[in-house]
Amino acid sequence: MKAYAMVLEEYNKPLVKREFDVVDPPRGEMLVKILAAGVCGSDVHMWKGNDPRLNLPMILGHEGVGQVVELSEPWVDVNGEAIKEGDVVIWDRGVTCGKCYYCAVKREPALCENRWTYGISTTCKEMPYLRGCYSQYVYLAPGTKVIKIKDKVDPAVLVSASCSGATTAHAFDMLSPDIGDSVLVQGPGPIGLFAVAFAKARGARKVIVIGGTKERLDMCRVFGADVVLDRYSTTQEERRQLILDITSGRGVDVAVEAVGHPLAVQEGIKLVRNGGTYLSVGFGDPNGTVTIDCYYDIVRKNLRYQGVWVSDTKHLNMAVNMVLSNIEKFELLVTDRYDLEDANKALSAMENRETIKSVLIP
Repeated sequence: MKAYAMVLEEYNKPLVKREFDVVDPPRGEMLVKILAAGVCGSDVHMWKGNDPRLNLPMILGHEGVGQVVELSEPWVDVNGEAIKEGDVVIWDRGVTCGKCYYCAVKREPALCENRWTYGISTTCKEMPYLRGCYSQYVYLAPGTKVIKIKDKVDPAVLVSASCSGATTAHAFDMLSPDIGDSVLVQGPGPIGLFAVAFAKARGARKVIVIGGTKERLDMCRVFGADVVLDRYSTTQEERRQLILDITSGRGVDVAVEAVGHPLAVQEGIKLVRNGGTYLSVGFGDPNGTVTIDCYYDIVRKNLRYQGVWVSDTKHLNMAVNMVLSNIEKFELLVTDRYDLEDANKALSAMENRETIKSVLIP
């Protein structure tokens, strides 16, 4: 059997349609037919060559939902459910070793020294070739954590749980707001929308979003944001004063940076109250540096500045359950669907922020 995938052969050049042999899965592996593949903002960074983990040629796509075609040996999912042919599954995009210091001692698999990721740290120049989701099929390797999806749900709605959802869940697993807290979200993209959903689910009373795209800000209101501030129609000082007014002059309890730009960090830290928390989630690639006044912005405030790097299976499970509990809202997140062959159009739309979430349907 033959299958095709969209291959990144050169940075800043269109992905190329290539055909591959589909064979029986190697021992310990699973062959999955891709039902939906998410186009993530970090895919754009990779397409441009900004991610140091890449090895060309490669098949992009680390967000996927698929249907099991063939098993080389018995599998069970993270809930102990037997996996069989025909099941719909979602998988942890990162595969960890379970043996290194971070896995075995610190129990932080997201920091695994040997972690590799589908559609990021994989190449299609060696068997079994299909390790990314911009493809008709993908081979899941031994050690991949899988969740069987038993609910009847559009696969396209679930793909964002793989990356944006899981990474946001990781942030809220580290430092969650208390009931009644105020939460600022910088950036109304998929991470920001998940942040609004998790903040409300964890009991935040006021959720404020800063962003620059009207459609995305409107979506944040649907997801539960109480206040949205357009950074193009407000000044930084106006936003600061509005947030101080909302928070009785203190600043927010928790801020979530979901932008990945130094200017967002410079503004956001100053909007957090003394003793508050700043969660930096948005930097998926190297994107500049920030100058911070360590005395006034960090030490004097007792500020907790927490970086959030990727996620682990616990967080994927949290994100999947968040989506399944709010299907009607997350259906709105998928604003554009493309044929697999139109992956270049989908990347361009994501780069130009013409979409909230694009999904490829092979």
